[in-house]
Amino acid sequence: MAILTSDSNPFRSFWWGGYECTDQLNAFGNRVDFLPLTGHLQLIDEDYAAQKPFNIGTVREGIRWAMIEKTPYQYDFSTVKTMLDAGQRHGIQQIWDLCHFGYPDDLTPLHPMFARRFAALCRAFVDFYRSVRPDDVLIVTPINEVSFMSWLGGDANGTSPYCHGQGWRVKYGLMRAYIEGSYALREADPSIRLLSTEPLISIVPPPNSWPEHRRDARQSHENQFQATDMLSGRLCPELGGNPDLLDIVGFNYYYDNQWQLHPYRKLGWNDPQMDPRWVPLHKLLRKAYQRYGRPFAITETSHPGVDRPLWWRMIAEECAHVIRKGLPLWGTCIYPIIDRPDWDHLHEWHRSGLWDADLSQPGPARVLHQPSAEALLQAQAVVSAAKPPRRRVSAQAGQQASLSLAAPIFKP
Repeated sequence: MAILTSDSNPFRSFWWGGYECTDQLNAFGNRVDFLPLTGHLQLIDEDYAAQKPFNIGTVREGIRWAMIEKTPYQYDFSTVKTMLDAGQRHGIQQIWDLCHFGYPDDLTPLHPMFARRFAALCRAFVDFYRSVRPDDVLIVTPINEVSFMSWLGGDANGTSPYCHGQGWRVKYGLMRAYIEGSYALREADPSIRLLSTEPLISIVPPPNSWPEHRRDARQSHENQFQATDMLSGRLCPELGGNPDLLDIVGFNYYYDNQWQLHPYRKLGWNDPQMDPRWVPLHKLLRKAYQRYGRPFAITETSHPGVDRPLWWRMIAEECAHVIRKGLPLWGTCIYPIIDRPDWDHLHEWHRSGLWDADLSQPGPARVLHQPSAEALLQAQAVVSAAKPPRRRVSAQAGQQASLSLAAPIFKP
């Protein structure tokens, strides 16, 4: 199979749905498994059918490494097969996260066999996938949000390996595995599309700051790009990173992704009097695109509570701005599309999805957040109006081609 060029947009829709799929150890050392906790495994047919009126033909899903590999090098992909079958029934394109925050019980990113085990998982996944879907375009995120996980597990003691002051070591171990896994995926199937997913943030010093505070803020802001720079070989070239591994660059952007350092304070995105240090999303995306020169997508974005509709209007305006500038923004993912609980306190639900969870009914039952639904449809109209007319391209392997759009970048 020929390798698809980076100019070929493989996504069936611009708007994607993201289903929370973490299988990590939380701050209390308890394994969480969000696909069944949110009800998505049980209600996948209902979920896929419900998203169609919102023009969502592409979703992000996860295989849950900790559940797949209970014994080293022994894999059970039966649940993934169930999900693939549902995707085929509903005509939904699935993007697959191979590691979304969780590792098998006997592994951490600091384990000497971590990268080898992950590369073996990558090969096994491709063999399984091609045995049931020989012709589909396969889009894979090897490891989700390396920057965030290296901080949470290496500095904040919030997940495995439960460390302080080891964020760089954890990031290095994760990126060694990411790079080895990416080569394993490409060796197993040269046609695979690779989608990175890193946070897109902005860190600023306080007003009237000291020179060291300004230096710290600049360095912290720049550090968000370390993982993607390692993947491309700009940083730590001994890991084997290469620009060829940067295929589609994904950026995760939330309401709390901009803050002041020394002291820490979140910058409000919708304040009556905007902080002059707030940077519009389209500017963050443009700078990230200039750094890597690759097609990109907003791979996660959402807002909790009553401000969800305002957030979708803002995201639409920013996406439209990027698209009108001719930048290759290929998608925006509503993440999570179904509400999810807190990792550490499972009784607390975020109310951040397009559908809320009714915990009084089995499932839990889905309740459409009507103001968000109306705002999303309006947002889609804003983005559609900004796109150039679609050119006719022959469909290959069931994919819809579309012209280049613009999106954001990610990295903490």
